[in-house]
Amino acid sequence: MTALDHPSAQRRHTETSLVPFPVVDEIARHCLQDDEPETVHIEVHLPGRVDRERLTRAFTEALRRHPRILMRQAPGAWYRRRYAWELTAGPDLPVVSFPEPGPAALQRARLRALAEAPPLDASPPVRLEVVRDPERPDGCVLFLVINHTALDGPACLRVLATAAELYGGRDNAPAAPPVRTGEAPAPPPMPGGLARPAHVAPGRHPEPLPGNGMLVAELPVPKRSKGAPYTVNDQLMAATALMIAHWNRDRGRAPRPMRITMPVDDRPRDAGMPIGNGTRLVEVPFTAHELDPGRIPDLLRTTALRTRALIALDRPQLGRGAALLTAPVLPVGVRAALTRGLRRAAGPWTSTTLLSNIGRIPYALDFGDAGRAHAVWFSAPARLPRGLTVTTASTAGRLHLALRWSRTLLGPDDGARLRELFEEYLYATEGAAP
Repeated sequence: MTALDHPSAQRRHTETSLVPFPVVDEIARHCLQDDEPETVHIEVHLPGRVDRERLTRAFTEALRRHPRILMRQAPGAWYRRRYAWELTAGPDLPVVSFPEPGPAALQRARLRALAEAPPLDASPPVRLEVVRDPERPDGCVLFLVINHTALDGPACLRVLATAAELYGGRDNAPAAPPVRTGEAPAPPPMPGGLARPAHVAPGRHPEPLPGNGMLVAELPVPKRSKGAPYTVNDQLMAATALMIAHWNRDRGRAPRPMRITMPVDDRPRDAGMPIGNGTRLVEVPFTAHELDPGRIPDLLRTTALRTRALIALDRPQLGRGAALLTAPVLPVGVRAALTRGLRRAAGPWTSTTLLSNIGRIPYALDFGDAGRAHAVWFSAPARLPRGLTVTTASTAGRLHLALRWSRTLLGPDDGARLRELFEEYLYATEGAAP
């Protein structure tokens, strides 16, 4: 029994209301592991420095304007039928900090973002750290670290946009999303889902340590031919698949089909955006034959048809099986053991990797005298059996890539090689005919 489960856990005596865990939150809660924290990190680079007191006031007020983020896990016994969130009137602990500056402050903040999840038993399950930018002496970096059991990146970015507006007094309303013309096509034939997908082959120098490693890079946004039927997201998807196929081929793995998990977010980006884990997951399949570097135009057209059809499908966030698994028929302790057992058994059939493309950052993230964000990175957890996630966003006309991996699978040199392959194949998509 963990401290969160113990009925005598210490609490602040504040007036609260209870919200049952949604399906996504419960599945994540069942599968928590101390050695591989489920964190999402958002890294925002500003040209100037923020004022400590002003930022603390602005971020705290932003939390109150999005009250669904002010929550903690309610205590309870293992035999209760549901986990529940307690909504609170304010933060339980200070949520904004300014760690000690120094030449390694940025790297230390990245390591903390991967290794130290905000606790679920204190409201809110996020923290905001501010460090100096070593590449810009007058600049700073905001690190928003999120416990993914409770919240996702797009929701917390919305809260940060509200904080920017309160701090700088300038409009941070979201830009209109891009509109795809025409109706979504009928779902094309999809490769069969019974074959075990390829997984990322182990690297040559994995680290004998628990947790995740990460590499971030800034690249040009890939160009597309005029009138191309595919999007930048499709180019990123094709590049990810080709990267892993090349990586595995170099390590003697036989070609295998792939499935790449892709989060889809249908929520509005305005101040009324629902806060929580609001994305749904779809899996984009590829046959081994399709992953031919000499047939990139065909791969892009196939990818575009599949992603567009999958995005248009109406389905639960994690599929219907997850909804059944979290039905409050058995105690949560029993459901947790069952979920963990099924996850282990299904490991060989887990998708190859996860590609989370945030797309163009919809908010200016204008912090007044500290300036507008000129770079924004996200990263998603990379627990095995996938062991690798690819997260992208674009800001100020640049693509911001984060590769995150399980340290028991890959090491820093492996991450650098994967970045080279990703860049190679991403820009190979630029010359593809429409």
